[in-house]
Amino acid sequence: MNRIYAAFLAVVLSSSITPECQGQYTTDWIANTFGTNATHVGNAARSMWVSPEGTIYTASLWDENEGGIAIYNNGLNAGSIGAHGEPQGSAITGNTTYLWAPRQWGRVNGAYSSGMVFRYVRATGANDQQIQVSSDTTERHADVITGIATWGNFWVASDHPGNRLRLYQVNGTWLRDIAVTDPGALAFDRNGNILVAQEAEGTVLQISQTGTILHTLSLPVGDAPHALYFDPTTQYLWIGDAGPDQNAKTYETRTFTLVSTFGVRGGYLDSSTGTKGQVGSLRFTRIDGIGKDAAGNLYILCQPWGGSWDLGRTGGTDLYAYSPTGKLLYNLRALNFEAIAAPDPATDATVFYSGENIYSGTGSADWKFVASTIDPFTYPSDPRLDVTYPGRGLHFGMIAGAGTNRVLVATDQNPDGFYFFHFDPAQGYTAVPDGALPGTLFNATARVRNGFCLDSRGDVWAGLDKTNQIWHWPLTGFDANGRPSWGAPVTVPVPASIGDLSRIIYLPESDTMILGQRITGSTDWTGIGTRVEVYHGWLAGNTTNPNPVITLTSANPKSLTAAGNYLFVGYVHTVPNIDAFNLTTGSLDNTFTNSNPSNVYVGNDVDSMYGLGSHLRSTGEYVVTKDDYNGSSIVVYRWTP
Repeated sequence: MNRIYAAFLAVVLSSSITPECQGQYTTDWIANTFGTNATHVGNAARSMWVSPEGTIYTASLWDENEGGIAIYNNGLNAGSIGAHGEPQGSAITGNTTYLWAPRQWGRVNGAYSSGMVFRYVRATGANDQQIQVSSDTTERHADVITGIATWGNFWVASDHPGNRLRLYQVNGTWLRDIAVTDPGALAFDRNGNILVAQEAEGTVLQISQTGTILHTLSLPVGDAPHALYFDPTTQYLWIGDAGPDQNAKTYETRTFTLVSTFGVRGGYLDSSTGTKGQVGSLRFTRIDGIGKDAAGNLYILCQPWGGSWDLGRTGGTDLYAYSPTGKLLYNLRALNFEAIAAPDPATDATVFYSGENIYSGTGSADWKFVASTIDPFTYPSDPRLDVTYPGRGLHFGMIAGAGTNRVLVATDQNPDGFYFFHFDPAQGYTAVPDGALPGTLFNATARVRNGFCLDSRGDVWAGLDKTNQIWHWPLTGFDANGRPSWGAPVTVPVPASIGDLSRIIYLPESDTMILGQRITGSTDWTGIGTRVEVYHGWLAGNTTNPNPVITLTSANPKSLTAAGNYLFVGYVHTVPNIDAFNLTTGSLDNTFTNSNPSNVYVGNDVDSMYGLGSHLRSTGEYVVTKDDYNGSSIVVYRWTP
């Protein structure tokens, strides 16, 4: 009887063990200065105004979980103003009472419009005035209002398509228009004259409020005045250069002579003070905003290079604060939105590659922004800079390689195309464009709508649309400059048992193929059904006998990744959970929710086809990354079964 009771008790206990008991995991993050929802740095700030008391206001076209105007005090999130899809992000200014910021295209007072400027009450955040500044009311994505500034009882805006400046009183009364070709960033000098940047022309005009051009500052060839700030204490004009110098230049406005520069010449692309692509204090990317407070502290807003049709998925927020002597006080960063960074197998998951950036970190929120992989000057046709790209920006990264060589693939939220890059030692961290699938690189024209995989050794696997084949391009090597090459494709029919194919994952270390089924009866090729088949010995010849077959029972599976002996599944429109399925038994061995909720926010779902990444470290630890578009970060789970 004792033996029977013991056996019965063992059955009861084993049945009550939840997946959480199959090895504890930790929850961390990278790509944002702060990991919680309430404190996170706002997404893709593209303009900045600093009040005399040192409060920073930045404007963004889109932050999923915060207002479009973010507020910072002493290096901390201090709230926000406006709806998260309200400002355009292109410009912002203020005075002691109000803020002014262009409104993105949307419904205002019952009609859809762009080219408006909204006024907000700083004390309450209330929007108390809307003015149609531009006659262009239909532009949905590009910036219509490209500059805005205040002085005394006046504010002025650049109506870019109208090739004019529009001058108003702070109460909203229009005063006059001033014709200016290609007007951009704006500032007022000490006497109320308007300083307007013409970025493409490389000039800054000084214009009286009645429209008389008082001076034309012609900058050196290549300089692109992207941001302006006038310091009334010194009467210096600060110019944020988005040209190859990528630094800030100060000009004395009485003589318009260059006084000094701030930042490394060449910014993050300089190779004399660091590796090309390496970011850091004084190694700026494009400068989007400059400001000072009454104490003389300097603030510089940068945005890593990258293009996107909706301007909300650009390179991110990178904000620096310096003392009057130039000492770095703090740095605020938000570098991820609707994207993922893949753990690099060659570094045993201590380095992570997104479609644009490189991060490092081993846990405990010790992450670092290592580099930006885009060089807009050497490779101006880099597809990651293309604002006409029909997707939402190439921010999702996949990485593979051998030795010191790497293959980077960049793609977007729900893609049917994938873009390939390599790393030339002579170009530092810059990812050099190679081509795309579909494209001439792989001699393929069909879209990728039945799964894609860059495996850990650099082979490419894809389900090309309407071919009912799994295509495999084996990596054949790298040339002396790190450029990869692939052999002729080998095709295998899609197994009949999987039906319509949705996902492909191949693990070369164990010769394991994982295939995900499309949602039965659905025309949505971006979703995943309930059936996942695991083939052990795929290249050895087992292409018809899956074992195990995993049945996904949670609603709306969206993203799959695998490493070692585990498949990790993320879901959309439901929960942020990541399920870990055993590839040998098919069992659900763990579910990652959040082991550190007081310090880390994990978002609410995985709203992307390739929003997860994973790697099995040499220590036996699994590293799983998850896109958190809510908190503009990347969640990192670490688990040893």
